[in-house]
Amino acid sequence: MRSIVLDTETTGMPVTDGHRIIEIGCVELEGRRLTGRHFHVYLQPDREIDEGAIAVHGITNEFLQDKPRFKDVAEEFFEFIKGAQLIIHNAAFDVGFINNEFALLGQQDRAEIADHCAILDTLLMARERHPGQRNNLDALCKRYDVDNSGRDLHGALLDAEILADVYLAMTGGQTHLSLAGEGGEGDGSGRRQPTPIRRLPAERARTPVIRASEAELAAHAARLAVIEKSAGAPPLWLQLEQAEGASEA
Repeated sequence: MRSIVLDTETTGMPVTDGHRIIEIGCVELEGRRLTGRHFHVYLQPDREIDEGAIAVHGITNEFLQDKPRFKDVAEEFFEFIKGAQLIIHNAAFDVGFINNEFALLGQQDRAEIADHCAILDTLLMARERHPGQRNNLDALCKRYDVDNSGRDLHGALLDAEILADVYLAMTGGQTHLSLAGEGGEGDGSGRRQPTPIRRLPAERARTPVIRASEAELAAHAARLAVIEKSAGAPPLWLQLEQAEGASEA
């Protein structure tokens, strides 16, 4: 399934006070793996950024002066996310801002992004799994041993990448997403370009296969016997071996 892990930064909150999106960061997953496709852009919001918001993400009014407006990237952004599952932490916040941006363009058919994408809110998921605990992104990184050491300030693309790691850890899958080689080259538009995938050289030495010795196998069998006696039933390992033997008989 195609999924887009998405985050935004804004001029402030709430959206009903006229605040706007100033950064969008997305990474694409297919089959629970990074595809290498990103969407990343900074946006000129045509309004001042609240000082409190600058303290959170560090994006200044001066930095955004020459950046494109949402109308300039709306089509590309919509095509990137259309039909995907959007994975967002505190989805109501980001979805509300995205809907507002399309509504301001008069694109009412896109002003309910949930009509075009499935929405998965990792904050709601975390609250169900860890009730009564802190479930912001930093807390989840600590809980699931996800490296967020580079997150001094919020940033949409960085947070999307971190959230992808957290999401896979929460759902029991692969827990490190980084493609070999960190970062990516810009093209001057504010969009981050995909990072090339490094592949192992074909002439590399073959990985040795080290088989268990007779003593190790005997110790393993003895340990399984102890488990069986304690549990009153064969351990799963033996059950699987027995089932495999029966299927081959």
